[in-house]
Amino acid sequence: MVALTEAYIDSIALNAASIKNGKDLVRKNSFPILNRTKDDTLLFGECKGSGKEPYRCSADFMHQEQPVYRCSCPSRQFPCKHILGLLYAAAAGQTFSVAELPSDIAEKREKAEKREEKKKEAAVTGDGASPKRKVNKSALAKKLAAQLEGIELTEKLLKQLATSGLAAADARALRQYEEQAKQLGNYFVPGLQASFRELIDCLRSEKSASSGYVEAAEQLTSLHSLLKRGRDYLTARIADPEMAISTDSALEEKLGHAWQFAELREAGQVREQVELIQLSFRSYSDQARGEYVDEGYWMQLHDGQLVATRTYRPFRAAKFIKEEDSYFHIVQTKELAVYPGEWNRRARWEEMTLRETSAADWQAVRQHAVKSYPDALKTIKNVLKNPLSDKNPFMLLHAARIGQTEDGYAMEDEQGKRIALGHIEAIGQPTLSFLPFIQEGSLTDCAVLVMFEDRLDTGRLQAQPLALIAEDEAIRLLY
Repeated sequence: MVALTEAYIDSIALNAASIKNGKDLVRKNSFPILNRTKDDTLLFGECKGSGKEPYRCSADFMHQEQPVYRCSCPSRQFPCKHILGLLYAAAAGQTFSVAELPSDIAEKREKAEKREEKKKEAAVTGDGASPKRKVNKSALAKKLAAQLEGIELTEKLLKQLATSGLAAADARALRQYEEQAKQLGNYFVPGLQASFRELIDCLRSEKSASSGYVEAAEQLTSLHSLLKRGRDYLTARIADPEMAISTDSALEEKLGHAWQFAELREAGQVREQVELIQLSFRSYSDQARGEYVDEGYWMQLHDGQLVATRTYRPFRAAKFIKEEDSYFHIVQTKELAVYPGEWNRRARWEEMTLRETSAADWQAVRQHAVKSYPDALKTIKNVLKNPLSDKNPFMLLHAARIGQTEDGYAMEDEQGKRIALGHIEAIGQPTLSFLPFIQEGSLTDCAVLVMFEDRLDTGRLQAQPLALIAEDEAIRLLY
């Protein structure tokens, strides 16, 4: 069985309310029966509910990296508070009586094993290679044609907006554009739809006219480039039905393709036996997408590559989708799927185990920090030149010292080169305000996770620290 710690249990809970409710059940002694099997692969028990019959819940760790949770309650949240309470009771050291494996769970285990065997048999061909997924060419052709229509509609809306002028887009006009943007939902291009809504939000924002128009112009340029590349790509795929889906850039995701784990594996985008450490984390609402976004910033310990995890939770269904949170342990996964892209690529996993973070891990992180600021800035500028790249790339830099200058805070490398620090609007959190409260020793010879933004209104790169990595810990500045 995996090491049951509160951190591990918190990581599988849907949200903070689920954590509180699960712990409350333990505090109220709501589990009259707590059992475990002799081999500790199954925890099971009964929890008092609102009705006559107690809820029967269990946590099956037959496969530690992919435990199975079961409960007889009708809750649509999963794992429910009863399962979480069962796990919290185990983590708190409560007594679990040794009992025989329940017959119904034994049957479910047997059926699960048979399903896995069939999957393995079906997944391997005679030469040992995994076969490609079957594609319905007729359905694909219809989808590609619809996406191309979506691009034409988006371009038509952009031309209308540009012709009338950004300054002429008053509240009434923006409402009309927003209504027209809803039509894009019929063309399998949710990425384009979100980008166009983001443009509308830029024009509707309460920023000063100059900064608002500058941001809108940047979004307009980025969207125009996406339309051009998207049209060329879709036209080529329609002409060649055998053409593989693009993995050279984030184009497919920008158009709105939701990559499946199996697709990424088939495309060779899966890395095996990876350990990751989270350097920072934030949650925010994306009004253009209509979703909450939980975003983690991670480093692969073996090579120092930085990746990002993103969980999207639609506003209407947020309470039924797991809310991600900060990780303070090392994540170990057999398979890490990395999305197509060029920098700070998005990553995900399906199975994981956790281990404690050590001083050696933080030392490994520090060793991967970039020491030359001119080289770092050159790299970031090249990234930002690509309209399909993330607008806010991040990088781990080594700082000989961080301190105040006449213009505010700055970080300095070993050659005396400086990067001025400021606030990035996309983050929306004043992380610099925490620096005066950090011990001076942690502001020298440290690694700094920095996010960048290209400020078109000033023509300069803006940099904001997200975390400081000292010798044996990370000081996270986001909350």
